[in-house]
Amino acid sequence: MAGSGRKLILCLHGFPESAVSWRHQIGPLAQAGYQVWAPDLRGYGGTTRPTGIDAYRIEALLDDVTGLLDAAQVQRAILVGHDWGGIIAWYYAMRRAGRVEALVSVNAPHPACFEREVRHWRQWHRSWYMAFFQMPWLPEAALSAGHGYVIGKIFQRMAEQMPDDLIHMYRRQACEPGALTAMLNYYRAALRGRGALRQRRLGYATVPVPTMVIWGLRDHALVGQNLDGLNDCVDDLTVVTVADAGHFVHEDKPEQVTRDMLTWLQHHEQT
Repeated sequence: MAGSGRKLILCLHGFPESAVSWRHQIGPLAQAGYQVWAPDLRGYGGTTRPTGIDAYRIEALLDDVTGLLDAAQVQRAILVGHDWGGIIAWYYAMRRAGRVEALVSVNAPHPACFEREVRHWRQWHRSWYMAFFQMPWLPEAALSAGHGYVIGKIFQRMAEQMPDDLIHMYRRQACEPGALTAMLNYYRAALRGRGALRQRRLGYATVPVPTMVIWGLRDHALVGQNLDGLNDCVDDLTVVTVADAGHFVHEDKPEQVTRDMLTWLQHHEQT
């Protein structure tokens, strides 16, 4: 937590990170007059790790966001999300828009766009790991081997720059008892959990709140075509692409991402 402003910015991290991934943004956002919260998501870091795939269905994750807003004693907040945190933020802006003032999505595709793109080879061959994650125990064994060697390789391959000590911390956190199962259950619940089926039946309402998408074009996990058609999904959309950054764009270009976020937020406050 940082800052004491009237407006809350809630930053939601992705896989396989933790709240510390927002360390570059927290200070400047607080200095700009916002109250900033960057929690660990369910199952990550020092949080509890409920068992069972159903505990990680999207509705449970949305309830976690509502719990955070209630704890902060705010009716509405600005949601900032990367990767899985961005997916949660997209759904929250669709399903519980009354509690969202604005949305910033950082290399996290809109669910409808991703469902379209994953039907094409260009995205599917980058998403093979999601199918692998559906298997019991084997993904946990593979990711934890060598004290989280594969976790480290994910960052080394997909981040343009990431401090070694931070990578070691992420590896250590992932290897804590129950951590990897919790992290992988996000993917399992998304593809075959009861919540996933309910969400598909509900469809995807247009996001009514001002939305900014920041996208590193060197993303090895997500194709740029996930940005196509976003104007049909969002009433008020701004897209900023960063040519020389990848999936972890807020790590690759922290000053640029923070500056773009603040410029956009301040513009919307004045209009």
